[in-house]
Amino acid sequence: MQKTARNYTFIDGQNLHLGIQSLGWKLDYKKFRVYLKEKYAVEKAYVFIGYLSGNQPLYTFLQDAGYILVFKPVMYSKEGDIKGNVDADLVLYSMIEYENYGQAIIVTSDGDFYSLVRHLYKNQKLKAVMSPYVKTCSTLLKDAAREKIVFMDNLQQKLAYLKRKSTA
Repeated sequence: MQKTARNYTFIDGQNLHLGIQSLGWKLDYKKFRVYLKEKYAVEKAYVFIGYLSGNQPLYTFLQDAGYILVFKPVMYSKEGDIKGNVDADLVLYSMIEYENYGQAIIVTSDGDFYSLVRHLYKNQKLKAVMSPYVKTCSTLLKDAAREKIVFMDNLQQKLAYLKRKSTA
């Protein structure tokens, strides 16, 4: 029996959502979870996301699709904008789980993850950085990930959400 890789994915939820949205299509999270498993042997896929009670159906859907959700309380700016900065949580979880995975896939375009990506790369623990869009991906992140960066803008055919036709 062949030993399988125990790879984990750490997803910056808002960055992924907004990045794909900026490309003009919608990510099918079920397809994405299957893609991660088949392409990168991902055993656990963590999504770091701000918590809003009104989004419970979304959270249930993501959990049913096979994601582990890590919530961050959201804050509101003076203008009323919602802010749920998950960066520190993603870094912390990736280090807490460090000994439990073979390699990590980091899903973000955010340069704040430069140090994490650089550390994982240096220690042969980085499988890939998946960035939604090449034009919005931080140069720091591109430099740290080197040849292990993957841009999701060319994955639309595989991962786009397609409305199901009703059978009524």
